[in-house]
Amino acid sequence: MVEEIRSFVEEECRKPTSKYGYDSYTCHFVSVVKNAGELADRLGADKEVVLVAAWLHDIGSIVDGRDNHHITGPKIAEKKLKELNYPSDKIELVKECIFNHRSSVGNKAKSLEGQIIIEADALSNFDNIAGIFKAAYSYEGKTQEEARESVRSKLEKKWNQLQFEDSKKIIKPKYEAAMLLLKG
Repeated sequence: MVEEIRSFVEEECRKPTSKYGYDSYTCHFVSVVKNAGELADRLGADKEVVLVAAWLHDIGSIVDGRDNHHITGPKIAEKKLKELNYPSDKIELVKECIFNHRSSVGNKAKSLEGQIIIEADALSNFDNIAGIFKAAYSYEGKTQEEARESVRSKLEKKWNQLQFEDSKKIIKPKYEAAMLLLKG
C-alpha cells in the first residue's frame, strides 16, 4: 500500500499541473516520510498509516494549491485509498492526519499518528532550508534581509511546535546550526 501511494504522489508531482513541481516530491515529501517513519518506530504508532499519511499529507497542495490543502487533501486521499481497497478505519485515520497536519490554521492532532505527521512535516523544514529561501524570494518577493528573518522565524516556530523529545533529538544539531547562521 505504501509503495502504491508513494508512486501516486510522485506521479502527481511530475504532472505539468502540479502546483509546486517535482521539487516538492524530492525535497519535501521524501523528508517528511523519512522523519515520520523514524518517529513511528520510536513511538510505537501504526507505521503503515503514518507512512501513507506522510505521503499524502500535502496532496491537496499539489493538486489544488496550498490555501485549503488540509481540506482538499483528505478528499483526494479518501478517493485514492478507496480505489485501492484500503480499510475504512485506516482511511479515516489517514484523513484525520492530513486534515490536522496544518498547525498554521489552528488544527491539532487527535491521534499519535496525527501528531507524528505534524512533527515530521515540521522537521522536513530543517532538511530543506534552501526551499524555504526559494519560497521567500520567488513566491513571497522578499528581499535578502526579509528572507533571512522569515526563514529564521519559520524555523524557530517549527522548533517550538515540536512536542516529542524524540523530534527535538533528531533535529537539534540542524536547528542550532540554522539559528547560528541566520541570526541578525
